[in-house]
Amino acid sequence: MTQWQDFAERVSNGTREVEIALIGKYTDLKDSYISHEETLRYAGALEDCSVRIRWLEAPDLEEAGNAAALEGVNGVVVPGGFGNRGAEGKIMAAQWARENRVPYLGVCFGFQLAVIEFCRNVLDLEGANSSELDPDSPHHVVDLLPEQREVTEMGATMRLGDHDVALDEGVASKLYGSDSIQERHRHRFEINPDYIERIEAAGMRFTGRDTSGRRMEVLELEGHPYFLASQFHPEFKSRPDAPSPLHLGLVRAALEHAA
Repeated sequence: MTQWQDFAERVSNGTREVEIALIGKYTDLKDSYISHEETLRYAGALEDCSVRIRWLEAPDLEEAGNAAALEGVNGVVVPGGFGNRGAEGKIMAAQWARENRVPYLGVCFGFQLAVIEFCRNVLDLEGANSSELDPDSPHHVVDLLPEQREVTEMGATMRLGDHDVALDEGVASKLYGSDSIQERHRHRFEINPDYIERIEAAGMRFTGRDTSGRRMEVLELEGHPYFLASQFHPEFKSRPDAPSPLHLGLVRAALEHAA
């Protein structure tokens, strides 16, 4: 009970504060992102910090044509999702965080969109996209793997539940304190292996892969204070006394940014 009382006290009375933007498309119904909201709260409590969330609609960023709504935040989260609506707004948020050296965490769709943004604006691959979003793109940097393409029952192409992830040396492995983890997944599309060598040569490293080495699981951007994304959903296993390591890393980086 003492441990729980201490946690509740730190949640309610953090001595420091950061503001983190969450870029979604269902933010009017905040329960859509409650796993991220609670995980950030847990991570803040561990750092004696109150985390304020700036809820931003990705379609609004698209309509504005700029990322001015992000000004002043100490971190950015692009969570999971699907479909074209709001995708370009989330890509804008990833670009803004990358270029302005603001801590960024992408999860699932946010992982894929960070790769798309990097390919468009760093590798100059005009029109780079996911085959989910633009079947006619000249650069499907996010795509179905060959073994998925012949499956006609779409549910069978989804990667669901716990899977092993091997971590190379990097920020993620330090946060987890391990080079081997298990995390939950819920996605269908993957990073296209044909582009991985070019992406890594330009400074975006894939520091986490599945045990086969074919599926990219974690990315980190060299030279950035904290630009990290995962194909898996670390928020699903987060608990009050053990917050998601990747969200904890984001909060710590946000505190440094605020300072």
